[in-house]
Amino acid sequence: MQLTKLVTALALSTGLLVGASQVNAEAVKIKLEPYVTGLNAPLAMVQPDGDDRKFVIEQFGRVRIINADGELEATPFLDIRNLIVTQFSDFDERGLLGLAFHPDFKSNGKFYVAYSGHLDFDDDLGKEFWWDHTNTVAEFTVSTEDPNVANPASMRIITATDWPQFNHNGHWIGFGPDGMLYISMGDGGYANDWGIGHNVTEGNGQDLTTVLGKILRVDVNKSEGGKNYGIPADNPFVGNSDARDEIWAYGLRNPWRCSFDTGDGKLLCGDVQQNSYEEIDVIEKGGNYGWRQMEATHCFDYTAPDDHPAACESDGMIEPILEYNNCTAKPDGCKGISVTGGYVYRGSVDAWKGKYIFGDWSQSFASMKGQIFIGSEGSDGSWEMSETEVTNMPGDRPYILAFAQDSAGEVYALTSITTGPVGSLDTIYKVVPAE
Repeated sequence: MQLTKLVTALALSTGLLVGASQVNAEAVKIKLEPYVTGLNAPLAMVQPDGDDRKFVIEQFGRVRIINADGELEATPFLDIRNLIVTQFSDFDERGLLGLAFHPDFKSNGKFYVAYSGHLDFDDDLGKEFWWDHTNTVAEFTVSTEDPNVANPASMRIITATDWPQFNHNGHWIGFGPDGMLYISMGDGGYANDWGIGHNVTEGNGQDLTTVLGKILRVDVNKSEGGKNYGIPADNPFVGNSDARDEIWAYGLRNPWRCSFDTGDGKLLCGDVQQNSYEEIDVIEKGGNYGWRQMEATHCFDYTAPDDHPAACESDGMIEPILEYNNCTAKPDGCKGISVTGGYVYRGSVDAWKGKYIFGDWSQSFASMKGQIFIGSEGSDGSWEMSETEVTNMPGDRPYILAFAQDSAGEVYALTSITTGPVGSLDTIYKVVPAE
């Protein structure tokens, strides 16, 4: 990290914009093939093992099925709009945020959703007046009568976390190769990890007594300590009285879309940063990813977020594998304003195998300028990113909400043409080479 401090100081003094990765000047030519349309802000698409269906979550609260013929079924698999807070039509980060299927889904029919539920303030007037919602992970089971419909009465709450602000929710969920459920948790919202519901001294990201700003790892096959989950014995902070046992990694701001590489099992996350930089991380057991001490590879001062100190205490913090400039405060050479994590490609295109396809919601809030990137790891472990040219889509691309991967390893872009979860106008595209 000493090298990082030196590089940061040089960048600040010379005006150079540097990062953890290099940007390849040559754009990769791709096509976005329409797959399904008529969706409401699709935030995840998951294909369970051994299943010919794909399941899509719509932000306003429904799970839809894409059948084996690639057609969107009219009847929702699950509709929990009644459980979700009312969302703003112009922009909102709340809603139905995550979907995961139990590793034994084929036999037990269990699956999990993450959503922004109504606040359970539990007689705490401070929370009732000032806090926003309760982020929830719940288990459901498929109906015994119809495999294309879930049983709403089977609902079982796994985790419920009161949330101080409407934003920075995270709440991607996914099962790892170890069979454990991983949950991404944002820092609680607002800017600079500061304000109501935040640890003002060090920020929620660095506070191990809160689950905010973390990656959690739990065992949904157990119930312990009055909770509907168990704590894996090998979680890094088990037995530490100054830390939550559920924590797998920390120092995150808003981990927006994560994925396990089906090739080597690594967990990769896009972590949305503040105003200057965006980052992609490989999540390691017990890892500290820097927030709010760092913004990507740069020292961060929450009282002056756009003025990065030349040096800071960053020993032991893990740097991102990829970094780029955020257009908000670093417009020169910027790539976007909110990173969207993606997937390591494991499909049929040999030249793409092992490459990480990810993107950015947009280069601008006011208009659609969605971005898709391809990250490549070199033999020395360093990464570089390439922009893409979509040859079959002239003009600006739609907002990039999320990515998905099917059982064959192919990757899809989940998009929207609006800034908020309104209507049923949105499309999922398959990402393919242009030539």
